[in-house]
Amino acid sequence: MRALVFRHGVARQIITKALSVATPRALVGRFAPMQLEEIPEPSLPGDDWLVVRTGLCGICGSDAKQVSLNGSLDNPMTAVISFPQVLGHEVVGEVVSVGSGVRHRRPGDRVVLNPWLSCGPRGIDPPCPACANGDFSICDNFTRGRIPAGIHTGNSSAATGGFAPLVPAHESMAIPVPDDVSDDAAVLADPFSVSLHGILKRPPAPGRACLVWGCGTLGLCAIAILKSLHPASPIVAVARYPHQRRLAERLGASLVLDHRPVARLIEDVGRFTSAEPLRPWFGLPMLNGGVDVVYDTVGLPETIEAGVRIVRPRGAIVVTGVEMPRRFEWTPLYFKEISLIGSNAFGEENFEGTRKHAMEIYFDLLRAGRVDPTPILTHRFPLESWREAFLACFDQGASGAVKVLFDYRQPRPA
Repeated sequence: MRALVFRHGVARQIITKALSVATPRALVGRFAPMQLEEIPEPSLPGDDWLVVRTGLCGICGSDAKQVSLNGSLDNPMTAVISFPQVLGHEVVGEVVSVGSGVRHRRPGDRVVLNPWLSCGPRGIDPPCPACANGDFSICDNFTRGRIPAGIHTGNSSAATGGFAPLVPAHESMAIPVPDDVSDDAAVLADPFSVSLHGILKRPPAPGRACLVWGCGTLGLCAIAILKSLHPASPIVAVARYPHQRRLAERLGASLVLDHRPVARLIEDVGRFTSAEPLRPWFGLPMLNGGVDVVYDTVGLPETIEAGVRIVRPRGAIVVTGVEMPRRFEWTPLYFKEISLIGSNAFGEENFEGTRKHAMEIYFDLLRAGRVDPTPILTHRFPLESWREAFLACFDQGASGAVKVLFDYRQPRPA
């Protein structure tokens, strides 16, 4: 089968990164670490695994960052991944074959991928305490068991992802899609669940304003969730591009601010929340008051530094975005007794009196008409047009992209 394969090689990555200074096309050029190749169809690590034929696969921000070589060699996450990789973990498709040990899935089932390569997929029994509690994204065993290191589908060499027409998955990773949920809605189950997990970790206090920094996929999903679950809490959104602003307003933001200049943004938040800006000798102001929670879907030092200045005393910053670290002025973190909360993906969640998988909660909300994030689907490409797909992700201002999909249901180009 044809698949996009990412091969780790320091020399290739250095050359590609250097060439990308001249043009971002180098990141998807013939010297780049990722190329379209012919690879064998999936082999199953155990008889409780199955194969899904990909219908749609979203390009996650983490996929785009890896292809753009946005990372550092000392990132601790390099200890829990293996190469070569076929990326792509936002998958909806159809089960086409099952191992002899599969009990609850059958060929023809339409499923969405729960991508975590936790104890169950690894054949580890009894499961670790996190997995026993349904917290699959903080499993103790991402480097153990019957498959190579990897935290989720796409970053283990044995669990190839949706940048290929066939995807192997453990039975527990294949979550049925209700008949009345479209493929377009189902493919957003993964990013929606990421945003839902962060909001459930620290919801806004009743009636208090919150702020969503970043209006990409995670940020726009967060706005839709907050509007539905916490309608009394005004939502301030921070957007970079005009098309993001329009979508944020459509999904329920009360106020949308430009991401720069940051000093003006802080002052605008102060006006919206009736919080006084306190001005230091140098640098950015700090609000005496501010929003109750910042949901930071970007994760840059710049956004976290702004966050500690605009969140109220004993408020919280929930970080779902991932970027390269560097120093920032964090004195308000202790002065205002702010909770800085990391939020990693999703699993089973306590929600409205029940505990179930976040993706199942998403389907319930869809079917009840309480959310509809599908306006964020902006671009579709066949796999053969992978270069154009990633270039749309790299330059969202020009392309107007938010969520970019590989669509395997489209006819192949002649």
